[in-house]
Amino acid sequence: MSGMTPRQESGGATLQVYNNEMIKCIDDLCNKRDDLNRQIEEDNEEKARLHNDIRILTDRLAKLNEEIAQRMSSRNEFDRTIAEAQAAYTRIMDTSQTLLHSVQSAAVELKMKETVASSNEAMLRLPKTGPKRDLVARK
Repeated sequence: MSGMTPRQESGGATLQVYNNEMIKCIDDLCNKRDDLNRQIEEDNEEKARLHNDIRILTDRLAKLNEEIAQRMSSRNEFDRTIAEAQAAYTRIMDTSQTLLHSVQSAAVELKMKETVASSNEAMLRLPKTGPKRDLVARK
């Protein structure tokens, strides 16, 4: 035989079983660690992509904010110009209305003067009757 007692052989086999189990457990742990390392690398790559996306989006956001500010400034200028034009137009309309009333009043006055002048002219053309002439002539 090998020179070992059955008990020693049994203990050696038990140690071999323990050794095999230990190696299997260590291999499982190594595999799990490798899986975690792979996941960590993937997460770090995703993190880098997200940081890049954030940088790109932040740049776009800054540009949009600038464009919005410029457009709001332009809109405010349009609002101011429109308000000034409307105010000027209102003044023109008021002045036009005043001018129209003034011209209409002047036209009425001219018609009245024309009517008075026509009636005076008509009175001057009327034939004078005898008794009135006589009175004037006798004096």
